[in-house]
Amino acid sequence: MSNEAHEPESPVLQAVRLSKHFPVRGIRSKDVVHAVDDVDLELHRGRVVALVGESGSGKSTIARLLAQLMPPTSGTILLHGSDATARGRRAFRRYVGRVQMIFQDPFGSLNPVHTVRYTLTRSLRIHRGRLRGHELEAALDELLDRVQLRPTERYVDKYPHELSGGQRQRVAIARALAANPEVLLADEPISMLDVSIRLGILNLLKDLRDRLRIAILYITHDIASARYFADRTMVMYAGRVVETGDSESVTQDPRHPYTQLLIRSAPDPDDLEARAHGARGEAPSLVRPPSGCRFNPRCPFATDLCRAEVPPLETVGEGRKAACWGYSDRDGRPELGSVLEAFGERPTVEEPVA
Repeated sequence: MSNEAHEPESPVLQAVRLSKHFPVRGIRSKDVVHAVDDVDLELHRGRVVALVGESGSGKSTIARLLAQLMPPTSGTILLHGSDATARGRRAFRRYVGRVQMIFQDPFGSLNPVHTVRYTLTRSLRIHRGRLRGHELEAALDELLDRVQLRPTERYVDKYPHELSGGQRQRVAIARALAANPEVLLADEPISMLDVSIRLGILNLLKDLRDRLRIAILYITHDIASARYFADRTMVMYAGRVVETGDSESVTQDPRHPYTQLLIRSAPDPDDLEARAHGARGEAPSLVRPPSGCRFNPRCPFATDLCRAEVPPLETVGEGRKAACWGYSDRDGRPELGSVLEAFGERPTVEEPVA
C-alpha cells in the first residue's frame, strides 16, 4: 500500500485567519462591527462541518465570506491549497462552479415568477453550457431525481408557491447541484421548515455527502441536529471560535463554559428544573467587544487573565480544542467547574401581597 493512503486528505476549501468588520454608519464614525475575527476552518471531501452558535455570533457571515458574496477584511480563502480570491466576473463564475450556497429561506431564494424548469435550466446553462432538447430534459430529470422529487414531471413546471417548504428547499439544492460543486455552504437550511420535514432534508444532504463526496458546511443554532448530521462541530461566540472537535464529543462532553451553556439550553422534558439555570447578562456589543475572552463578562470562572488576553485554541483532547485559559498553564488561569452549579438557580420574584 502506498504512503499516500495513510496521509490525511487535504482540505477542499480552507479559511485562514478570516475576519470581517463592518463600518458603523454615521458622521465621521470610525467604529466597526467585529462580526468575525481570526477564524480558521477546513472543509474536506465527504465530510460535514457544523458551525453552531446563537444569533449574531457570525455564522452566516462566514458562509457569505466563503461564498465570496462579500470581501473579507483580512484573511485568506484557499481552494485546494491555492488562493481562491475571485478578482473579476469570470473568476467568480469559476469559483461558484465549485462552491455553491444553500440559503435559509427557500421561498426567498427562488424567484416566484419563474417555474422550476426555468430556475434549473438557467443554472444548468450557466454551469454546463447551452443544453437543448433531449439533453436539457435529461439533465432536469437527473437533478430533480437526485433531490428525490419524483416523479419529476409532477414538479418541473410548478411555481414556487405551488410547492411545500421542503419541496422548495429541494429545488434550491437541485439548483446548487447543477454546478456539480465540490462544496455546499448550507446556511440554516432547515430552520424555516416544519419540524416534520427537517429530517428529510438532512437525510438528503447526508446522501449527497456520501454519494457525491461533497464537502458541506452546515450552519445551525440547533446543536442537536449538528450531532446527528455533522462529523465535526465548531462553536462560535461573538465572532470567534471557542471550541472545535468531533460532534459526538463536543455535544456530550463540552469543554468551553459557553458550549456547556449552549448544550444545556436545549429543552429537556426530563429536566424541567434546568430552566432555572442559565448565563447571566447579554451577548456583548461587537462594536466595542470585551477585551480578552469575549465570554468573560458572562463567565462565572473569569479571572483578570481572561479579561486581559484573548485565549488561543488549546488542545483539550484528541482532535479537540477550546479557547479558554482554564486549559492553559498560565498563572492566574481560572479554575473551571460545572457552569450550571456555578450559576445556581435564578432568584424567584415574590408575588406582591394583595
